[in-house]
Order: sequence, then structure tokens, then C-alpha cells
Amino acid sequence: MSSSTLPGKRTTDDFSRIKGRVITPDDPAYDDTRTVFYGGIDMRPAAIVLAADAADVRQTVLIAKAAGLELAVRSGGHSIVGHCSTDGGIVIDLRSMSSIDIDVNARTAWAETGLTALAFTEALAKHGLIVGFGDSGSVGIGGLTLGGGVGYLSRKLGLTIDSILAAEIVTADGRVLHADADEHPDLFWAIRGGGGNFGIVTRLKFRLHALPQFTGGMLVLPATPESIAGFVAAAKGAPEALSTIGNIMPAPPMPMFPKEIHGKLVVFAMLAYAGDDESAKAAVAPFRALATPLVDMVKPMPYTGLYPPEDHNMHPTAVSRTMFVDAIDLAAAQTIIRYLSSSDAPMRVAQLRVLGGAVARVPTDATAYAFRSNAIVVNVAAFYQGEDDRSARMSWVREFAKALQPEEAGAYVNFLSDDGKARIRAAYPGATWDRLTRVKATYDPTNFFHRNHNIPPAVR
Repeated sequence: MSSSTLPGKRTTDDFSRIKGRVITPDDPAYDDTRTVFYGGIDMRPAAIVLAADAADVRQTVLIAKAAGLELAVRSGGHSIVGHCSTDGGIVIDLRSMSSIDIDVNARTAWAETGLTALAFTEALAKHGLIVGFGDSGSVGIGGLTLGGGVGYLSRKLGLTIDSILAAEIVTADGRVLHADADEHPDLFWAIRGGGGNFGIVTRLKFRLHALPQFTGGMLVLPATPESIAGFVAAAKGAPEALSTIGNIMPAPPMPMFPKEIHGKLVVFAMLAYAGDDESAKAAVAPFRALATPLVDMVKPMPYTGLYPPEDHNMHPTAVSRTMFVDAIDLAAAQTIIRYLSSSDAPMRVAQLRVLGGAVARVPTDATAYAFRSNAIVVNVAAFYQGEDDRSARMSWVREFAKALQPEEAGAYVNFLSDDGKARIRAAYPGATWDRLTRVKATYDPTNFFHRNHNIPPAVR
């Protein structure tokens, strides 16, 4: 495909130098390739470049700039607002860039950012090693990591960004840079929490952690104010080896659930313990004591067992709101039950992630993720069916979130929806925002990389 077929300005560069596949609207694979994880996103890029390496990424950046076209970057395609695609522009799709180079003795690994969390985790498991990622195996490690990386074992290992040692980055002017604590340290600081605002990260070097034994799985309890508040209290008081994700939601019609609880509110929890079985039993005991479990599948298992099979034909449509809170007491738990009971959305949830531990021990200014002392991440979400239903579900989500957190108290950027500039600003408080805008002005002064939760360059 030559540049003359692209909209926008003509350029002397074309795609002939690209080693990977270039997919255009006339390609039979176009519709499948442009499809992203979430439904309701129907963008039609002028070209999708399945980049083979950093040189392909660099060349595509130069083509897009010369043609005056918008550029989007796709790692795993899980952006809830569709930042991983574009209408009429070019998508750099990293899925073909999925190599990993593990140094078992040094406990480090270089991984390309098209790799999924599950594929990386499976590769490390062969050596009894781990990096903490999120709770979906199909998420690309690029986008997940650059926003921070809250997930399983965060209390034990910290955020995913806390395991990054270095990065390879293609910048807006076409340079391929190495960034770490010594080379381009300002850029290295910014990409650890600042998202894809500063360039396209093509490889990441991770510090690996030993995980000789693991216990985890699903624990489902009846949802009452006491069980919800008690769950959060138990998660806060648990040893750091235990991390939890508690989803307060209607019980789905899954085979392991008794039919009589289908549709009733439950605490659908995932527990992850880094350690031996006997220690895990002691750590999990306070949760089991909250109520008679409806389902208890917590047991010794491979860490990869936390990632269930995914239906790649499922493309959910959802609206959400994310926030930090200091506590979930009985009053807050009653609010959760009241709002979830008042909605008839086919699926609605209040997700509670208790942090602390290793996350909180990193200094606030060490990375662009600045909420180290915040105790709990809460996500409120609802599925919707069609655009007519969306606005009503969004109103419910916003009212629910405000009832739990009346004052704006920050946001985790990886969970942000299409919330506007003020919410992006809330994800980077105080001096963090100012520093990020200065780094942006250095590496992307024209805001070429703007298909993201955007940080504009500082005005000089």
C-alpha cells in the first residue's frame, strides 16, 4: 500500500519498508483485526500496521506524521473508550511483537509489549518466577503496565511499574530510545504511570520475583452490609502475601452457583496468596468466617489458574467510574447494596481492591502513579444494551460513585472511562501533573500521541 492511498498529506515515505503486515479496508481480515475488546466501538482506521519490531513502529510513526494522520496504538485492545483505534488514521497494532527473553539467573526479562499478561505469566511459570499483572489474561502488558498495573499480588509485589527496570521507546520524532534510571530518567519516571503519552513503548525490562508456592481462587459470600464491610476490613488486616479483589454483584448463572442464588447480590471475590498452603489457610480464614461461603474454590494452584478462559467473541458494552476511598464501613456497604438493588442493568458491580503493603512503601514522587497512600480502589460499573440505554446507566454510575465518594479524590488512570479532562487531571495530582507536562513538552511537544488519557505538553 503506497502513501498515495492514505487520506491527508502526500508523503515520500510509504509502507514498503514495513516488515509486518499492513491491513487496509479492502483486506478480508480488516473487520476482524480492527475489532477491540469492548463493544460499542466501531472505528475504521485507514490502515492497521501489525508491526514486526521497533523499526516498523518507527517507520509507521514517520508515515503518520508526514501524512498528518492520527495515530493510535494497540497492545491488547482493552481501552474502554477505544483509544486503541482511530477513525481514518493509522493503528500500530503490537500483537505480533510478543517475544520474551528471560534471564533466570539474573531474574530479569525483556518482553515486547504486544505480549499478553497470560502469555508472559505462563512463560515465567516454567521457572517459578512472576511479575504481578492485572486480572485479565488477554490484556496486553504495554497498556496495563504504563498506567500503573494494579492487580493480583499488588500488596506483595507492588504495582507492575514497580518491577520495571528499563524500556525501549519510539518517540514522536522517530528516535528509538533506551530509558532507565540513568538514561532519560525523566522519561523513565513518566512512563511509570503516565500511560502512552510520551511515545510507543516497544519493550520492557522487568525484575522477576520468585513464586515457589501459590494459593488462590474464587470465594463467594452472600452480600450483606456486614459481609461487605467485613471483607474490606479483613483485606486491610491480611498479611501482605494476600491480595484480594471483591466484586459486589448479582450472582451470574454460572454452573457452580446454586440456582436459588442466581441474580442475588453476592461478594464475588478473587483471593491470591503468595506462599505455602498452611499460611494461606490462616490468611484466608477471616474471610471464610464472615459467612458460610456459597462457593469456595480457594486452593493451592498454579498462579496462571487465576486467569480463566475468555470468550473472544464477547465484546461487553459498559460504563464505569473509578475512585479512591479510605474505607468501606457499614454505612458505605449499605449504600453499595442500596444502589446495586435499585438497578436492573443486566450486570452491575462495585469492585473493591484493597491496596497498601508494597504499593504504599514506594515514595509518592518515585513514579507518575501518585496514589501510594490511598487504601482502596473502587470501580462502579454497569453493562448497557444499546445507546438509548447508555445514558441512563451512566447517570446511575455517577450517582452511585458520588454517594460513595462525595469529594473528588483522585482516579486510577487505567480504570478511567470517557470522563473528560477534569478526571484525567484528577489522576495526576499536584506536582505530578506539572512534571508530566514538562516531560511531554520534551518528548512530544506537538501532542502527536494524544489517543490516550491525554497529558498536554507544558507551554514554554
